[in-house]
Amino acid sequence: MELNKDVSLKSYNTFGIDVNAHQFISIESEEELIEILRRFYASELFVLGGGSNMLLTQDINKTVLHINLKGIEVVEEDEHQVLLKADAGENWHNFVLYCLQQGYGGLENLSLIPGNVGTSPIQNIGAYGVELKDTMSYCETINRQTLNKKRFYTKDCQFGYRDSVFKTKFKNQYIITSVVFKLTKKNHKLHIDYGSIQNELEAKKISSPTIQDVSKAIIAIRQSKLPDPSQIGNSGSFFKNPIVKFSVLEDIQKSIPDVPFYKINESSVKIPAGWLIEKTGLKGFRKGDAGVHSKQALVLVNYGNASGKEVHELAELVKKEVEKKFNINLETEVNIF
Repeated sequence: MELNKDVSLKSYNTFGIDVNAHQFISIESEEELIEILRRFYASELFVLGGGSNMLLTQDINKTVLHINLKGIEVVEEDEHQVLLKADAGENWHNFVLYCLQQGYGGLENLSLIPGNVGTSPIQNIGAYGVELKDTMSYCETINRQTLNKKRFYTKDCQFGYRDSVFKTKFKNQYIITSVVFKLTKKNHKLHIDYGSIQNELEAKKISSPTIQDVSKAIIAIRQSKLPDPSQIGNSGSFFKNPIVKFSVLEDIQKSIPDVPFYKINESSVKIPAGWLIEKTGLKGFRKGDAGVHSKQALVLVNYGNASGKEVHELAELVKKEVEKKFNINLETEVNIF
């Protein structure tokens, strides 16, 4: 364990924003983590995982803890299912690919989501009709102040749409060290009715898809419309898809009858944020190196040397224009620091 000073975080956040950490430590074991938590006050630390769901707008004048815990192991299994544990520093997509190689089903719809395993419960990551809460059994954590270990089962996490107890009641109180998933070994339940998955499978003439086929289809869909963070800095979906009352939808339908929506319950619907942004005319908009992606308006990008503040200013512009046109307030999915 080495403490470094004035470290650039450009390669530690998927937006590729070049800000400095006052101090930086890469944590590779729970013992190291506990030692550092003993040494510093919680307020002096900034916890960093895969850097995939954040926008850094300034230097971090704290000690950055890069959670780099690695390891995958079977907790228990029978002929039908497996409890599989992944440490927090494992790359999410690589973990999904590992599961597919083993024939474990449940995570295939979450292929190619950027970030690490440890931050996945915080956001309750989701895509194509599946969310983390559907397969997570529990996650293991360490309290940042008491240093006590605590296991959070799915029911304890108060999972919502891109939300959990780790973003609300227990924000900045726990560090997730590992996540345990309940996955299937046979008779996999496929989720292929969402979005364009069926179209992709049909195009490949696949009528009886495997979990591997579903994963490949989703990877192809995502690659066709989402920029690769290694090529263009971004954090995936920047905004949440807003959930609004039917009356709001009906107001929009008066001028745009074919507005897409997904029914949530008897009184509310979800409208794609990317569609709302596109209708403001901002899709493909660029100011300096900060831009709205030309293929998916839900994604803000750094074309090279944009600062975090410039991307944040663009996000505020997008929110302002959507509110002006549709009277809908977009919420950011990305955490802004």
